[in-house]
Amino acid sequence: MTKTTATSISRRQILKIGSAAALASAARLAFPSGAFAATAGPEVTGVKLGFIALTDAAPLIIAKEKGFFEKYGMADVEVLKQASWGATRDNLVLGGEANGVDGAHILTPMPYLMETGKVTQNNVPVPMSIIARLNLDSQGISVAKEYAETGVQLDASKLKDAFAVKKAAGNEIKVAMTFPGGTHDLWIRYWLAAGGIDPDKDVSTIVVPPPQMVANMKVGNMDAFCVGEPWNEQLVNQGIGFTACTTGELWKGHPEKALGLRTEWIEKNPNAAKALMMAVMEAQIWADSMDNKEEMSAILGKRQWFNVPPKDVAGRLKGTINYGNGRLAENTGLEMKFWKDHASYPFKSHDAWFLTENIRWGKFAPDTDIKALVDKVNREDIWRAAAADLGIAAADIPASSSRGPETFFDGKVFDPENPKAYLDSLEIKAGA
Repeated sequence: MTKTTATSISRRQILKIGSAAALASAARLAFPSGAFAATAGPEVTGVKLGFIALTDAAPLIIAKEKGFFEKYGMADVEVLKQASWGATRDNLVLGGEANGVDGAHILTPMPYLMETGKVTQNNVPVPMSIIARLNLDSQGISVAKEYAETGVQLDASKLKDAFAVKKAAGNEIKVAMTFPGGTHDLWIRYWLAAGGIDPDKDVSTIVVPPPQMVANMKVGNMDAFCVGEPWNEQLVNQGIGFTACTTGELWKGHPEKALGLRTEWIEKNPNAAKALMMAVMEAQIWADSMDNKEEMSAILGKRQWFNVPPKDVAGRLKGTINYGNGRLAENTGLEMKFWKDHASYPFKSHDAWFLTENIRWGKFAPDTDIKALVDKVNREDIWRAAAADLGIAAADIPASSSRGPETFFDGKVFDPENPKAYLDSLEIKAGA
């Protein structure tokens, strides 16, 4: 019989218990007092973390609500709502000691854009680190009701003629995303370009904060948008538009948000960074259990978090997708993943894809040393150390920082060892 100790939750036990909820229970057995073995205590008990009202911020919110931060010695963690990704950036530039934040639920490319000064005032670099992925999948590309008759779904080319007619009449085609160079910008650009629509020439891309997407489409300010949940679900529930596709249909199991921290804060507080990571991991394990989805939807819907009806959160959280155009899909496997399929692990190859796409669209120079930049920002070592101290068996920790080639819905293949070949295979890109 396998014995559980304070430093080992065996693979056999994980397989036997078979669920994220049970794994969380095993972790609690391993650390009944909230103390964790084999490491010094955190240097500080608090950190200021920003979040946007998006379902993929759940690991931070659940860690706060369920007392996981306190359990690992971080009783004074603040989880602070941000108005937009631009505000998140500005507060990260300030840092917690200057009334900003020390870290955040963040679009994966943003720490790279900040590290290189691409999106900061006067292009001043702000050293940033990614210590975890917060989730996989479950963003959406939604379209205004006026395009329902096109039948547009995964194939964006069905919008080409409708967009051309509207432009010919003197109207601007507006496609909204949440931050230039961020994940939603890259998903909707990929989708449009795969359908033969140039996102730089055929449409205008505009920036809208996630919680404002639905209201802006309601008054006709945009033709399509890409955003995380619960806003696509809310759009459908309010009958304002429909979802053409989810981003998991573009690339199933794709990485999304990250947990990013100012590098300076990590360097001052390495043990606290690891403790923070452990609390977030336990929250991710809890959040992945289907048994917890209803409670989680109620928590996220609270006024201080998202201020939305829980039904706007619950459906797609479970993998049930009402597209709003007569399509209802259940048990899709496209639910947001927080832990399973190594959702929490910050694979360097995933970061490399985001950088390559930002080279595609002109955010980074073609000669950018992708590997060097990823190695500088991606701190998978903190994740691995936290996993070891949490008692996750070595067999359940990814052996490599790379997942290898990834295939997209249109047949394109990204090999992190050869990003140039991927770029050369893309017909539509900046300057082409």
